[in-house]
Amino acid sequence: MTSAPQLTVVEVPVSDARVEPLLRELGDEYSRRYGKDAHAELARYPDEEFTAPHGGVLLLLMEDGEPVAGGAFRRYDAVTAELKRIWTHSAHRRRGLARRVVAELEREAGARGYRRLYLTTGPRQPEARGLYLAAGYTALFDTEADPETIGPLPFEKHLVEPEHTGKASTL
Repeated sequence: MTSAPQLTVVEVPVSDARVEPLLRELGDEYSRRYGKDAHAELARYPDEEFTAPHGGVLLLLMEDGEPVAGGAFRRYDAVTAELKRIWTHSAHRRRGLARRVVAELEREAGARGYRRLYLTTGPRQPEARGLYLAAGYTALFDTEADPETIGPLPFEKHLVEPEHTGKASTL
């Protein structure tokens, strides 16, 4: 019998070398889908916005010492974290890793006192749209409309206070 690979979550700064595949692949993917150099979009927010002192975080999901997925959030307002840079390595897709990253970001945002999550995804990313809807996010747009007529697709999710049962949560 073989065991499932061990996944660990690490908090890292954007400058960590293990973040490079995330930024490179996201930029390449966005450029393919939207026909322009999207690497500039990834540089739109200063790196420090994804650090604890500024209300943010960047998490990597590691397998055998290699990053296989990741994501971040930044402070949107006093009670809201904005999810950004949700990524799964191209060699590791279709394993539920993006959902795991979103769950880890939700847990971390709640632990840091945020009560609401907000995010946008592009109209040419139906798999991301499906992920957020399946994860309980509310679409802040007409889901029946052609996504190309909307532009960035906004979502939100309200975090609930965890029950204090004395048990640790597991994913």
